[in-house]
Amino acid sequence: MSEKIIEIVDKIDASKVFNELSHPKSGGICVFVGTVREFTKGEEVVSLEFETYKKMALKEMDKIATEAVVKWNLNKVIIRHAVGLKEVEEPVVVVGASSAHRDACFEACRYLIDTLKKTVPIWKKERFENKSVWVSAHP
Repeated sequence: MSEKIIEIVDKIDASKVFNELSHPKSGGICVFVGTVREFTKGEEVVSLEFETYKKMALKEMDKIATEAVVKWNLNKVIIRHAVGLKEVEEPVVVVGASSAHRDACFEACRYLIDTLKKTVPIWKKERFENKSVWVSAHP
């Protein structure tokens, strides 16, 4: 049976993800960590602030994880997103997959982050040097 870790948290500790995804039947572990970057469209970013409707977000994240487990026969999957104020270089999202073979976990990891950004109700406020604006976390 596959294990899923689905969370909305205040802070992400990316250093513990390997241990969370490790599994004796997995020959591959793939992880993506999204962070706050210094510039967006040529403007200097001071920070990002994330908000979500937690109950709905967790439900959608679980759906994405379940789809990935089934499609790529994953042993473990993680989807974790942070909320609140985040500074430049701070992690805001981590997704990962472990499976018997590397191709499956690479493909699953891409699916997890791309689908999360398209479907999970998470919004971000971009705080620039000279202004702030709310935008969807979706592309």
